[in-house]
Amino acid sequence: MKGARRTLGRMSERRTHHSPVKFSPEKFDAHEGGTDPARVSEAAHLAAQALVSRGRESADPVVHDRLVRLTDEQGLEGIAEMWAQAPAVSLPGALWRLYALRAAARKDPYRMGRWFAAGKQTAQVSNVVAGVADPPGAEEICEVADAILSGAFDGDFDVALERSAAFCRVIATGQERTLDISSLGVRDPWRRIPRLIRTAEELESAAAAWRRGALE
Repeated sequence: MKGARRTLGRMSERRTHHSPVKFSPEKFDAHEGGTDPARVSEAAHLAAQALVSRGRESADPVVHDRLVRLTDEQGLEGIAEMWAQAPAVSLPGALWRLYALRAAARKDPYRMGRWFAAGKQTAQVSNVVAGVADPPGAEEICEVADAILSGAFDGDFDVALERSAAFCRVIATGQERTLDISSLGVRDPWRRIPRLIRTAEELESAAAAWRRGALE
């Protein structure tokens, strides 16, 4: 745990040296985070365990709020260095996806809201699981993004993962229905949708692993 604390301490120190890394909605599920899978080390797992334990062992809402807003000042760069290459079905991998989802939602909540509105009638079950207020405007998108991540620390971790997975599915459906991804300026924009669905599947697998006590 001391190693995890040192790692988290170094993450805090980066705030004075790095500008926040801004993630657009279409990129949050696709960030590569580095080129060497070997960077996923014991320190990454220890840091993830320390973060989750701190939140779940505390009843102080201020602590939970601070954990939810961990990346607001420094962006995702600090945790991306440790967690973005972690296996999807692992604690650091799951946390990475939760933080990246919140960052993407808060980066462009208007577009996220438009995608969600377009997809919610088709993906009705996922819409209910995600729990976004109707109509899903920018404020509602920001609120649910915070609530989902907060649930990892003050609620059922598997439920937080399943809600984020459902959110991904509705967004992917909305992107497909509106064809909005064609304006993203990527060579093959249709590849975004399968990647987003894959992220949802990974989050669902992580939730199942958490219930088995196997998410490490």
